[in-house]
Amino acid sequence: MSKPTKSQWNFGELFPVAETRRVLSVTELTGQVKRLLEQQIGLVWVTGEITNLRVQSSGHIYFTLKDAASQVTCVLFRGTTTPSRALLADGRKVVVQGDVTVYEPRGQYQMVVRSIEMQGVGALQIAFEKLKQKLAAEGWFAPERKRPLLRYPQRIGLVTSPTGAAIRDVLHVIQRRQPGLEIVFVPCRVQGAGAAEEIATAVRLLNEWAAGIATPIHESAEADAGSTLQRFNPSTPAALDLILVTRGGGSLEDLWAFNEEVVARAIFESVIPVVSAVGHEIDFTISDFVADLRAATPSAAAEIITEGAFASRQLLAHARARMAQLAAHRLERAQSAVAAAAHRLARVHPQRRVEEHGQRVDDLREALARATRAGFRRTQLRWETVAQRLGRLRPEAQVERRRQALRELRRRLAEGARRRLAVLRAEQSQLAARLKLLSPLNVLERGYSITLDADSGAVLRSAAGVTAGRRLKTRLKDGTVGSVVADGMN
Repeated sequence: MSKPTKSQWNFGELFPVAETRRVLSVTELTGQVKRLLEQQIGLVWVTGEITNLRVQSSGHIYFTLKDAASQVTCVLFRGTTTPSRALLADGRKVVVQGDVTVYEPRGQYQMVVRSIEMQGVGALQIAFEKLKQKLAAEGWFAPERKRPLLRYPQRIGLVTSPTGAAIRDVLHVIQRRQPGLEIVFVPCRVQGAGAAEEIATAVRLLNEWAAGIATPIHESAEADAGSTLQRFNPSTPAALDLILVTRGGGSLEDLWAFNEEVVARAIFESVIPVVSAVGHEIDFTISDFVADLRAATPSAAAEIITEGAFASRQLLAHARARMAQLAAHRLERAQSAVAAAAHRLARVHPQRRVEEHGQRVDDLREALARATRAGFRRTQLRWETVAQRLGRLRPEAQVERRRQALRELRRRLAEGARRRLAVLRAEQSQLAARLKLLSPLNVLERGYSITLDADSGAVLRSAAGVTAGRRLKTRLKDGTVGSVVADGMN
């Protein structure tokens, strides 16, 4: 056997032998990418603009963070504890901190958000939250330490800038609602470096002045003509009912003086109740939380402070009309009471009782007459009914009805007898015709005869058995012939 020759074709070059390789599933590949992102990148800070914000019913929040060239999907889970959820809004630029990971069902990388800050104020917001948590832990915000305000304050201390819009708003509202309210004004800066110390110093000075401690301070700016703003004079101390710390709206940086601990401490240590009205309705500062009362705006604070006096003025303004209305109501009630008493007296008067008894007698008389008439009608009706029944049951009528019935029965009996007799006659005729057809006599009419045994009358049907001397009787058409058998059967 010869050895096989080597082929001139090298098929190995066309079909190379498969090398050993590892094939990953989509799930395995996605898992490796997820682990790689979480290990190599992990927790990062990213800045961008919020878009496509969606709040699901589950409590999870989804949004996209984008810049001019790229975007990344973000999710803030419901269980994530962060006080800055309110910062999320479409179009807002924020700085978020989160873990970079992969949402495996879609193979999409995303950020799991841990915290959010407004872009540019992140440090201030963090400082605000830290101080807020610290003071809350120390009990500075506790509701039980909040003191109620007097309903009718006579003198208040005012801490704000002499050139801002807040003082004009406060004075305008007070002039309109309670012109007699005295205001001890301590001017200070409410923005910028050193403003917090000036605010705290003003609060302390008002407490010391009200307590009678002579502390040399500068005098305030002159009040506008016709306002209730008074010059701060340390030589004439007087009681203060409350202190209003206020300023107009602004950014977080503008309001930062009211977020300083020195201001919060001065408000916390104040013996006099403090009202804080800083910024607009959406703005909250540390001084708002520490103060005994927080007002949304300076004007709102002035309205709250003057509410008691303003309500009293309104009450007095309407007192005359109210008194006249009350007097009219009182007179109306008295007249109603008199009328009711007269009505009751009329009901219990003896004459009324006599009249009522007379009316009762009249009612009974009419009822008796009606009962008598009704009884007579019932008796008459019964007599008529009996008469009718008796008339129906008279003997003559009964006899006549019986006679009529008897005559009818006789007629019907005679008619029935005639019909029955006719039927019987017809049947008799039919039977007679049939009997005639079957009668032996009819046969005799044609010349035949019937021979009978004279003694027994039995018909002889055969000659056998006929003996000599036996008497016979032969029946013919028109009679019977007797004979005696002479000889026996031949």
